[in-house]
Amino acid sequence: MPQLDEKEIRTREVLDWKGLHLLHFAGSSCSQKTRIFLNLKGVSWESHPVNLAAQKNYAPWFLGINPRGLVPVLVHDGRVIIESNDILAYLEEIFPEPALIPDGQMAQAATLLKEEDDLHLDIRTLTMRFVFPEFMVRKRPAALTTYAEDDGEIDGQLDPHKEVEIGFWREMAAHGITDAQASEAAQNFRRYLEGLEARLAEHPFLLGNTLSVVDIAWYIYVHRLLSGGYPLARLHPTVETWYQGLHRKPEFSGEVREPAPLQWFRQGLHLVQKLRGSTLPEVAGF
Repeated sequence: MPQLDEKEIRTREVLDWKGLHLLHFAGSSCSQKTRIFLNLKGVSWESHPVNLAAQKNYAPWFLGINPRGLVPVLVHDGRVIIESNDILAYLEEIFPEPALIPDGQMAQAATLLKEEDDLHLDIRTLTMRFVFPEFMVRKRPAALTTYAEDDGEIDGQLDPHKEVEIGFWREMAAHGITDAQASEAAQNFRRYLEGLEARLAEHPFLLGNTLSVVDIAWYIYVHRLLSGGYPLARLHPTVETWYQGLHRKPEFSGEVREPAPLQWFRQGLHLVQKLRGSTLPEVAGF
């Protein structure tokens, strides 16, 4: 579990924070997943928004808490945990009721969450191509330089994950998200969603008869795919029914609600893509 050692935390003030604190961003998929989990647990927590749009995640104050420059980050009585799925596992252990990992299914939950996490760059690829206009998400070169030069450590060493992050954003700045990248990402999701379709044909939830952390994680991905124009109802009707059932719950839908201006920008983006024949289904061959 990426829980930072005390000596690796350079923003020392968080060591004195008492209670449960979440550093997060409203539109971050991993932040949304964590907030839904907290909602369902009924746990009180203190909110610390980090404005990714203004690239505050690359500010020295935040990098001193998470050298990866990513949200969410959980701080619990001075302990710092930096990966969303590890945050959820930690919260499940500390706050076991109501249970969001069914008894005897910890290993299966871990496998499905690992598969979800492995698709993180794919969901980012589709997000940056079909959900947000590029001018809203492009990283400033100065911010990336600050990030690249930061020497924060995780587990006693410079984090190799940082190179993946920097590579993604610099490649996007140079070439945008290409049709080939978008198509590959969409096809990866189609393959996994076909597996979820079969799983949900047997049970109402992804781990059986009760709602679990796996449902939370995939709800967020499915919601993001729908925002990008993924034809869920046509390709995966059972997943669509499952998603709509979760979306009717305020604990879920309240965390993915967007301001009207952002919705207008997306509508404009999708209109332009439709006119150009470059919507997600067209690019992916769906």
